Amino acid sequence: MLGTATASLAVLASAASAAQAPAASFRARLTPVPVETSTAATITGSGTVTATLNGTRLSVSGTFAGMKSAATIGQMHFGARGVRGPVEFDLTVEKAPSGAISGSANLNKSQLDSLKKGWFYVQIHAEHAPDGNLWGWLLPV
Repeated sequence: MLGTATASLAVLASAASAAQAPAASFRARLTPVPVETSTAATITGSGTVTATLNGTRLSVSGTFAGMKSAATIGQMHFGARGVRGPVEFDLTVEKAPSGAISGSANLNKSQLDSLKKGWFYVQIHAEHAPDGNLWGWLLPV
């Protein structure tokens, strides 16, 4: 009986220390995503994004500027650096050529592991670049 109580306390202590882990910070530099040569002239701009992981909650905020057309959507994607991947969750983006992007989500274990490997990226789509205008991978600061 004492062994079971000790094991239960160890599990609770481990969970408590994980919940109290310091927040981790990430940063991404947003750069143009020319999907093909015919769209390279319409894909311009730049930006920066910062993200904070507090427990399992990832909060993202940043700015972008210089796009040739208005932003339409912002998304967080999963993918190894330089490789396109699936959408993990949506972000809020100003519907303008320059503006702000933000959002937050609770991440599962697989997503947390991917984030820590640098396999999460922010992508902003635009009116003249529906397949993506700006993107940048979140890397630890």
